[in-house]
Amino acid sequence: MSRPLSIIIAVLNEARNIGPVCAELSKMAASFPEHEIIFVNDGSTDDTLASLRAARAAGLTQMRIISHDRRLGKSAALRTGIEAAHGEWIATMDGDGQDDPATIITMYRAATQFKEAEAPIVVGVRRKRRDGLSRRLATRFANGLRQKLLKDGCPDTGAPMKLFRRDMFMRLPQFEGLHRFLPALMGTYGAKLICIETKHRPRLHGVSKYTNFGRACVGLRDMMGVAWLQNRTRLPRQLTEE
Repeated sequence: MSRPLSIIIAVLNEARNIGPVCAELSKMAASFPEHEIIFVNDGSTDDTLASLRAARAAGLTQMRIISHDRRLGKSAALRTGIEAAHGEWIATMDGDGQDDPATIITMYRAATQFKEAEAPIVVGVRRKRRDGLSRRLATRFANGLRQKLLKDGCPDTGAPMKLFRRDMFMRLPQFEGLHRFLPALMGTYGAKLICIETKHRPRLHGVSKYTNFGRACVGLRDMMGVAWLQNRTRLPRQLTEE
């Protein structure tokens, strides 16, 4: 049965964070529109899966759990969840406790005021980052370079909190790193960009799965690929049928 909203959360070795994140989602459940919550366990080697099962048994009944047999990356995990989703709208967030799920309500209201043909992508922009100095500097540099190259108009394209229509996502070419370029690629297909300021909190437990150097090397290559896709995409301005 179709649901208006699917919340997709990709997790890797977040066993200690699952309980608090799910408790917060449970408190927010009554405020969300009709929805489902899909956790995609991206080949975790700790007790993430057991923690997810415990959270569902404790009362988060709208939770679905999908597991990869090995680590495939965040974009692949999000793709798995979105493919399995029943919702017309997709909201994404991280499972480390840094994202405030209350923002999803604001994002959903902003998106659904538009007609279906004008469906936007909504990005929860992190104005005050709760990361270390090196991460903040690396992110600032990457965002500046990306905006000059891709001209996507988004100050925080890597923000984990995004909301968009499922059918629009399924039109996009798939590659690891896609989740960082959704504003640019969806904009190429005509989606309006809406940015909403959101809280960014310190990670509850554990450390990031990415290094600044690793992000830079992969991100630059992906950026060039996205620029190529933008340049090669051809869409009609108007369609007529007789």
